[in-house]
Amino acid sequence: MASLPDKVARVGQRFLPASVARRLETEAGRRFVRFIPAALAAVITSQIVLGLLTGPVNLGAGLSGVIASMVAALVSYLLSRWAWERKGKPDLLRETLPFWIVSFAVWGILGLTSHYASVWAHSMGYTHLMKHLVVQGAYFLMNCVTFVARFLFFHYVLFAGRDQAAPGPVPEELAPAEALSAGGDTGPLPRV
Repeated sequence: MASLPDKVARVGQRFLPASVARRLETEAGRRFVRFIPAALAAVITSQIVLGLLTGPVNLGAGLSGVIASMVAALVSYLLSRWAWERKGKPDLLRETLPFWIVSFAVWGILGLTSHYASVWAHSMGYTHLMKHLVVQGAYFLMNCVTFVARFLFFHYVLFAGRDQAAPGPVPEELAPAEALSAGGDTGPLPRV
């Protein structure tokens, strides 16, 4: 049975420009396709929580943005492990701690975005509903920006190279050249 990234790549070959379809076939493209559902679940969760906190609960926009992004971070953490096919107990120092440090930064960014969007909407004299929509819109746009930044960090830093096998033994025909570069003396080089 074909995996989701493979199915998306095949669909991409039909409906997307060739350059985009080729990028979906790379390791980064496959991870990106797997990360999209994780990000969508986190964004939907955070937008709902933000809407509830700034609407019926009537909490301040900045604090609401932080709380909403904290709830979404938990969803993102669990689904990001799925996106990078992590199984078993997570590595505290190489996986969990960096994830939550990035999440902490995102909480601050989204909290400030919500706060300043609310301040701006208030200064424009908008109604409560319009202020609510401005805060939701600004929060969503910044969430999209942080989504891309988080994907790049997760793929190229946090989970980089963990799936690759250790290099095997050096083929015999390369051994003399490596020995020379390491300062070893292997005698005369073979003629090529």
